[in-house]
Amino acid sequence: MSGPAAAAPARPRRQGLRRWLPLLPALALLAFAGGFAWFLMLAAAGPAEPEAPTDGIAVLTGGAERVETGLRLLREGRAQHLLVSGTHPQVGLGDVARLAAMEPETLAGRVALGHEATSTRGNAAEIAAWARAEGLGSLRIVTAGYHMPRALLELRRALPEVRLYAHPIQPAPLRQAGAAGRLRTWSLLLREYVKYLAALAGFTGPAAPPADGPR
Repeated sequence: MSGPAAAAPARPRRQGLRRWLPLLPALALLAFAGGFAWFLMLAAAGPAEPEAPTDGIAVLTGGAERVETGLRLLREGRAQHLLVSGTHPQVGLGDVARLAAMEPETLAGRVALGHEATSTRGNAAEIAAWARAEGLGSLRIVTAGYHMPRALLELRRALPEVRLYAHPIQPAPLRQAGAAGRLRTWSLLLREYVKYLAALAGFTGPAAPPADGPR
């Protein structure tokens, strides 16, 4: 069959699509808001199985409390190895030891510093290279709560064979009274949510683990 009669069934479909088009922005906004609410729940979660020992601890830099928490977990015997990923090139083991009021000698052979990562994806690549070199089967991941969803996403892609335990830190500015009523708090959380969505879609920063691994 040809002519106008053959095209007739397509017209109701096109008309139906036209009726839905005005609703698409509202539906997209609703999906964005629902996803943001879910993201906030993830960001506010506490440590996963906080008493469980792991083979290693990986700290993603970005705040002093993260490194201090990783060192405390190491000192408590939660793991035997620790990596601080994304440290400044001029930061050495002595600088890290001072954060925990420990002697550098007590950290030698147990703490490695990764200097190459410049993005969350880079952190994941650096941590994956270290974990495989050390033969680790489980890791406790230390970073900010709002950063944890994206960090775990990138780490699971880079290191699917290793079991990951989230150990989020809630930064001091977000713990202060009235933080929920400040514009900068919501600006930070929204930026992190957008970065998480970008990571889900595959739009992430460069990953270039060092050839010889963290030291």
